[in-house]
Amino acid sequence: MTEAAIRSYRPADHSAARALWVEFVEQHRELYGTPQAAGDPGTGFEEYLTRLDLSGLWVAEDPADGVVGLIGLIMRGRVGEVEPIVVSAAHRGTGIGRALLDHVAEQARKRSLTRLTITPESRNVSALRSLHAAGYDVLSAVELSLDLRGGSGGRSAGDDIELMGLRFRS
Repeated sequence: MTEAAIRSYRPADHSAARALWVEFVEQHRELYGTPQAAGDPGTGFEEYLTRLDLSGLWVAEDPADGVVGLIGLIMRGRVGEVEPIVVSAAHRGTGIGRALLDHVAEQARKRSLTRLTITPESRNVSALRSLHAAGYDVLSAVELSLDLRGGSGGRSAGDDIELMGLRFRS
């Protein structure tokens, strides 16, 4: 289990948190086999920090490695949205993600929110399993896409998901 401490984000965490954001963006790009976009993927973090609906941002700090995890809470009325949650690749599977999720749930309770939502990528099976184990087991929405590029995008038949008797690609 992890020894990382969960604490509020501080301006001194900016470089490490921005690097985690870039790792998050790159992981999503790799999941879907999309080419790297022009420009710096870290600029999304700068935009994220200016959101008016950002209610809180916390980091996981490892005694040896510094900031290794990041989680944010977006307010949507009485519902909170977890965005993002990212743990550095070297620290995944150590309980840091679960500690971050537990912390944001406690913060949501303190704010008297009625529900927390999170929108993982459908191809990120390890994230789906981790979120389910952390109690995110209520299916509240389904977002479907029409792939206009055609082809399988590097998918295999094992990537399919069945929901209500229908098969979907992920």
